[in-house]
Order: sequence, then structure tokens, then C-alpha cells
Amino acid sequence: MSTLYQSFLIAVRALRVNKMRALLTMLGIIIGIAAVIAMVAIGAGASKMISDQISSIGSNLLLVLPGSTTSGGLRSGAGSNQTLTYDDAMAIKAECPSVGAVAPQVRGSGQVVYGNQNWSTVVYGVTPDVIQVRDWTITAGRNITQSDVDGATKSCLIGQTVADNLFGAADPIGKIIRIKKIPFTVVGLLGQKGQSPQGQDQDDVIYVPLRTAQRKLLGSQFPNVVGSIMVQAKSGEVLDQAEEEVTALLNQRHRIGPSREVDFTIRNLSELLALTAQSSKVMSILLGAVASISLVVGGIGIMNIMLVSVTERTREIGIRIAIGAKRRDILLQFLTEAVLLTTCGGIIGMLLGVAGARLVASLVGWPTLVSVNTIVIAFAFSAGVGVFFGFYPARKASSLNPIEALRYE
Repeated sequence: MSTLYQSFLIAVRALRVNKMRALLTMLGIIIGIAAVIAMVAIGAGASKMISDQISSIGSNLLLVLPGSTTSGGLRSGAGSNQTLTYDDAMAIKAECPSVGAVAPQVRGSGQVVYGNQNWSTVVYGVTPDVIQVRDWTITAGRNITQSDVDGATKSCLIGQTVADNLFGAADPIGKIIRIKKIPFTVVGLLGQKGQSPQGQDQDDVIYVPLRTAQRKLLGSQFPNVVGSIMVQAKSGEVLDQAEEEVTALLNQRHRIGPSREVDFTIRNLSELLALTAQSSKVMSILLGAVASISLVVGGIGIMNIMLVSVTERTREIGIRIAIGAKRRDILLQFLTEAVLLTTCGGIIGMLLGVAGARLVASLVGWPTLVSVNTIVIAFAFSAGVGVFFGFYPARKASSLNPIEALRYE
């Protein structure tokens, strides 16, 4: 321990003598560590933002969409045919053991008016289960009930964006709004969801009872038809089983045989979440790898400077060996200098990296997530660079012939 402490003091003294050269030597490590931490923080922040947006749709979800149509040999895209019904949704809820909740819905748009305020928004006809399926909260008032659906009542839930534009800071519960000139009573205020993965404002929405939308608001020619069905499995473990059960049931109900084209599509939203998370993880690793290149460049710079230092201090090394210093002492001295350079550079780089990530978050509005593990790994890597690139100059110094070193001018 005494030998290590003496080597540390000698290393500090040597670096203090050449402050500017030491700072320039650390510059590569500083930039490398700062870049690694900042890039990984930006990548992790983006990954979390995307995951939060997808999770805001709901958990353990299957989205059942109507199928395509074929007319005169021409095929239309998915959703062009009205093939799903309210009865399909109720059958899924009743006959699929792995399904926890089902939310059929129809979608439209319309101008909403309250007093002298108006706002154009998206209107959904839904059932009470939509709150559970979408993992939504109601911050004020109540949910739509099954009685509202069966009786086609003129009640509605509104999103936070709609509430802000129509009511400002006032309480919207119990107020009468007009959707397409039809009066509706606001019975509940939805909690804030934020942006969807497609960039849409999920809070810019109004929910009305499904039967009300079908019969009075959206003017559907087929009052029992729904635009889509959201299915929530009881757990993530039975999600694939739920998909199989829903597929089999709809094939049976729609009489889908070997010779008939499937008239519905099922999308597993959890697979989308997993795929997006994996893509974001790969992007974070890629950003970190690119930034790590500067660490290698900084390490090469340290090795070059240390080799120059060995040449400049050849006579000093000869004197130390002549008065009794062992070769391992010389090796430890120069290795300590290299590690001290990279460690100091790593500390400065960590501070700059965290500051840079926060600066990006505040100026650009891009989310960043600084991980303690990333900081620890980056710091350990910087120390490892010092050992790796400092070993050769230190070994060269310890291998000098003391007689030749004393003669060196």
C-alpha cells in the first residue's frame, strides 16, 4: 500500500508539472465519456417515451379490425368492409375464457359547442369496458354505464384537451354540450393520457354510449356494426391463447371456411410494444458504440503522450533504478499516471455528459434518462482504457537499462 501511495504522489506531481499537456491528454477521454453518457441517456429516454406511449393504449391488448373487400377482382384494404358487430364483441366476452374485457367502438368526428366556445374533435361510441381496456382513469364524475348504452342516453365522457378548450378551468361535470347540434350531458372527465405512438393527442376525444353513436350521432346504415373491437386478455401469459380463442370464435361466427377469405384482422399490440422496445434498445447500443470510438481514440492519445513522457524522463528513470527502485516500481509509477489521467478525464466527462443530457432535455424537449449503471460502466471503462493503453509505455519504462538511461541526454 505504501508503494502504491508513493506512486500516486509521484504521478500527481508529474501531472502538475505539465498541467496543459495533462489536460490535452485527458481531452479525448473527457469527450468520449461525455458522448457515451449523453448518447445513451438520449437513446434510453426515447425508448422510455415510446414505451410509455404504447403502454398508454392499454395492456395485454388485441385489436380486432374488419377485413378487406373484393369486388370485380379488385381488393380493398383492411377495414374497408363492415364485418364486425356488437354481437361479435359480446360473444367474445362470453365465450372466450382467456378474455378479461371487451370494448367495441365506432368512430367519427364532429364540432362540439359549449356556450360561445367550439372545438372539432374525435367522437367514439363505446361501452363501459373501454375504461378498463384502455387502462384509463376518470378524474371527475362517473363512467358510462351499460344502462346508458342500452338506453342510448345522451351522456358523454370528455378528454382533458376537449375540457380545456370548452371549459377552461371550470368544472365540466353536469354541463350540456352540443355534438353535431345534439345536446349531451358531460358525466365524466377522463384522466390525461398524452400523445399516442402515432403522434395523436389521446386526450382530444369524446366518449358517448355505443348505441347513441350508432343510432343518433354517426348515422350508421348498419346500427349493429362496430368499427373495431378492443380485447384485453386476463394476463400477458394468456394473451396468445386469447388471440387463438378470438380467431376461432370469429371464424365460426362468420362461417370462415377453407374456400372463404378471412374478413377480419387481429393485431397483437403487446408484440408491437416488444418490437419497439427491442428497436430502441438496439438504437441505444448503437449510439453508445459510436460514442465509444472516441474513448479508444483518447486512449491512443494517452499512450502516445506517455511514450513521450518516458522518453523525456529516461534519465530520471535511470537514477531511480540506480538508487534501488525495482522495475515493478517504475511500471507501477507510469501505470498509475495513465490511470490517473483517464480517471480524472472520466470524472469530468461524466459531469459533462449528465449536464449535456439535461441541456438537451431542457432546450430541445427531447426526453433523456441518465442511468447509474451507464455512469458506472463508463467510469470503469475509462479506467480500463488507462490500464490498457498505459501498460505498454509503463512496461517500456520499467525495461530500460539503467546504465543506458543514465547516459541518455
